[in-house]
Amino acid sequence: MATYSYKATNPAGKVVTGQLEAAEEREAVAALQGMRYIPIRITAAKGSRAALDVDLSKRLASVFTGVSSKEVVVFTQDLSTLLEAGVPVDRALAILIDVAEKDRFKEVVRDVLKNVQGGSYLSAALARHPRVFSPFYVSMVRAGEAGGVLDDILKRLGAFLESSQDFKDYLKSAMVYPLFLVFVGGVSIIVLLTFVLPKFSVIFSDMQQAIPASTKLLLRFSALLKTSWPVILGGLGGAYYLLKRYARTPAGSLALDRQKLRLPVVGGLVRKIEVARFSRTLGTLVQSGVPILQALNLVREIIGNRVIAGTLGNVHNRVKEGEKLSRPLGELDLFPSLAIQMITVGEETGRLGEMLVRVAENYEKAARETIKRLVGFLEPAMILGMGVVVGFIVISMMMAIFSMNEMPF
Repeated sequence: MATYSYKATNPAGKVVTGQLEAAEEREAVAALQGMRYIPIRITAAKGSRAALDVDLSKRLASVFTGVSSKEVVVFTQDLSTLLEAGVPVDRALAILIDVAEKDRFKEVVRDVLKNVQGGSYLSAALARHPRVFSPFYVSMVRAGEAGGVLDDILKRLGAFLESSQDFKDYLKSAMVYPLFLVFVGGVSIIVLLTFVLPKFSVIFSDMQQAIPASTKLLLRFSALLKTSWPVILGGLGGAYYLLKRYARTPAGSLALDRQKLRLPVVGGLVRKIEVARFSRTLGTLVQSGVPILQALNLVREIIGNRVIAGTLGNVHNRVKEGEKLSRPLGELDLFPSLAIQMITVGEETGRLGEMLVRVAENYEKAARETIKRLVGFLEPAMILGMGVVVGFIVISMMMAIFSMNEMPF
């Protein structure tokens, strides 16, 4: 027997929470339905410290970002569950206002409910908050409304968002340790150069001893860093600001994205990530009944690399002229032949959306393996690099100290 935590609505429409024992999730759902509750969310109870730490970090991150993507995922899944249980849209939204934990998101859902009660479609009400619900999200909901399968579309959308969020979390977690190494190593080197070395420079200057060239170079750099750190810091900050401004321009964004694709290992990783994003998004849209041309336009908007997004414009035009999707995609040199064959089979059998999702899963797996290898290479490389720098500092100072033995007394 396992312990499950749940959120549900009772016959009076109140949100209730609690825990129950069940062999599996289906039995937990059946037990709640036997109590005349409508399940909103059922999860395995988490009691470990690690789980609490991860949850706390996500909560802290969401404080600074307004509405987090995790809140949108949970909202979508809960709304799908309520609609599938036969709860009307307006009542489901009212329930989700009580369930929402952040005040900022409560206000968003409250405004959506207000517009729905005023006669607007759910998709139109969601479109009023483009910073929370993307055009892709709104288009999916609109397709569900048009086909009368809103609960099914929301379930599919929730699965898509959860998968995308898991992949983003994996990317972030993979970079935590390398960034920590860079931070600690950088701080250690700065402390050596600005606090430790100046004390030795006083000793060497008082003794007027000729010191090795490497030590002289190191001491001069230390003095420059100590006296001119505001100028250096300001210069680095200014360069970063100018680079960010340049990256926001169309020409700058295109140039930087082109350079990313040319990098030896990073370029291949960027391609895998973007192709996985393209395939999963397009597959989900097609499965949800969104027309292929409209779906291609939406996919172009969410592709992060402008170079790849630009090539999709030609794909859209050729599909519009009557060509099959697999032909222009095969000419982009982005998809391997196996992926193109899977897409071709999907077009011939009417299962294009399903095949695109499978292609996305393969690329996400390949991207994870590439990231794992890259991080596995970066960690020892960073440690070695930091060791070389610290070793150079220590050896230079030791050479100067040993040279004192040559002084005549």
